[in-house]
Amino acid sequence: MFGKVVNLLRTLSFIQHMVLVDLNSGEVIGKVCDLCISKEGNVTGLLCECNGFFKKRRFLPLESIHSIGEEGIMIDRDCLMKMEDDFFDYTLHHQESINGRMTYSKTGDRLGLLSDVYFQENLGTIVGIEISDGFFSDLLEGKLIIQTDKPPTIGKDAIIVETNN
Repeated sequence: MFGKVVNLLRTLSFIQHMVLVDLNSGEVIGKVCDLCISKEGNVTGLLCECNGFFKKRRFLPLESIHSIGEEGIMIDRDCLMKMEDDFFDYTLHHQESINGRMTYSKTGDRLGLLSDVYFQENLGTIVGIEISDGFFSDLLEGKLIIQTDKPPTIGKDAIIVETNN
């Protein structure tokens, strides 16, 4: 596998609450709490809650992640940045949340409520979204996963996705 680029798909539900480990010291710095998403519909980084008395939130650019394992994310602590308004436009669960927003196909079909996104770990490209139709429907039928070749259009009231047929 050496010399081969592996393009892994990740979801927030997979990496949420994963620990961040500093490559240089082996110290656990904090944990992942959300995804940061641009208005163009790409994942730009992770919203992290750092250890300490006040548990400050920091932005970790996606390109600064060394690796994502099964139980932890390896980073260089110096890559964590203080929160700035221009780092991202949306998150999945925190400020400007898109979780639970109604999702439509480009052909106008109502798909359901957005509950998670699938993104390429090394590029941040959103290649799929997970749709919920509510708690009981999810229990009976499961959540719907929509694949897409183009990033979603994120609007004030809805998300528009070009679906792969």
